[in-house]
Amino acid sequence: MAGTQNIPAGQKKGIILDVDGTLWDAVDAITDSWNEALSDVPDVKGTITGDEMRRCLGKTMYEIADMLFGYLDTERRREVLGMAMKFEVEYLGSHPGVIYPGVKNTLTKLRRDGWHLYIVSNCQKGYIEVFLLALGDDTLIEDHICFEDTLKDKGNNIRLCAERNELTQAVYVGDTAQDLSSARAAGVGFIYAGYGFGEVDAQKESVREIHEFASLPECLENCCGDL
Repeated sequence: MAGTQNIPAGQKKGIILDVDGTLWDAVDAITDSWNEALSDVPDVKGTITGDEMRRCLGKTMYEIADMLFGYLDTERRREVLGMAMKFEVEYLGSHPGVIYPGVKNTLTKLRRDGWHLYIVSNCQKGYIEVFLLALGDDTLIEDHICFEDTLKDKGNNIRLCAERNELTQAVYVGDTAQDLSSARAAGVGFIYAGYGFGEVDAQKESVREIHEFASLPECLENCCGDL
């Protein structure tokens, strides 16, 4: 399902968005919240650095637990992860991430242009809602799915989002190689947010790249259906 501006009447076109590294940067706030939440947990070793957290973003919750707390048994590392992620959502309510320039205005323009907007992220319940609170408008995004909703990988969740919203044209916008592979697994187009956390060789992978979120409408207009 490739995305394009010139879609015949009766078809439904959608943009499915990643959050971290695509819509905002919340690395510092997330890192601070986890260190605060786990500071008195005796079997958690040391503190988490911003670089460690950045490497985790985009992974599923269970993958993050394995990366950061691999020295604990599986049940315990997921328990610790749950504590950190629950506190994270509360913390971000008053210490939000930094929304990238032009995000709200661009989303508003895309809706005006006829695009339907969605979010799919490998995050916990409540995280997308906190982002929308920080954005200041929860009407722009029509539907969202996170990893904790389904316990399925991002490719499956992108496909679910497209199917349950009856999209005939869809494109995923994300910033990592995992986002690209997930979009391809879901059978949708992909646009690489080159300003984000990950690295994708857009030319080698034959995908479109944007260097700021505000250029997304122009990118879509110039795609001519080739996503």
